[in-house]
Amino acid sequence: MRRYCDDDDPLVATANLVALVVAWNQPFYPLYVYWSVSDVVWPTFFTFLSTPLFAAVPAVSRLNRTAGRALLPLTGIANTMLSAKAFGTASGVEIFLIPIVLLAVVLFRPAERIFGLAISLLALIVFMGLHGRYGAPFHLYSAEEYAGFLTLNAVSAGTLTMFVGLLLAGLLADRAKG
Repeated sequence: MRRYCDDDDPLVATANLVALVVAWNQPFYPLYVYWSVSDVVWPTFFTFLSTPLFAAVPAVSRLNRTAGRALLPLTGIANTMLSAKAFGTASGVEIFLIPIVLLAVVLFRPAERIFGLAISLLALIVFMGLHGRYGAPFHLYSAEEYAGFLTLNAVSAGTLTMFVGLLLAGLLADRAKG
């Protein structure tokens, strides 16, 4: 698995690692929801639709490094949209757009900045255009359950943001060493 993730380009290797960490964590999401929110977990199974895309980031990167790096935040945006529909925006799942935008701006070099900006703009458009407009969620949870959802998603998105920040700090430290 390490060989699947590794790449000579540190930005590609970072995107690959983040994508695989997300893919590896997705199967546990129903358990997190069960423990933190409710025993009604069937809507979480829709999030598995994005798992193959997250897992494919390293393979796509081998074909086209820019496309592979773009696939990660684009898949994140799509997964966030699907999750907002499945659980409702009261779940706080749209908070995942924060680490997604962070990924979009850090995974591209200055000459490629247009890709990161376009993906970031897409995330903003998705939030501004769809928030509150997804219609009824697949299952309507109680106010108490939505409070648990919000906590779960805030902690998860915060942890992902911290992980991306630590990876970026490592890249910057490596660059400073020369």
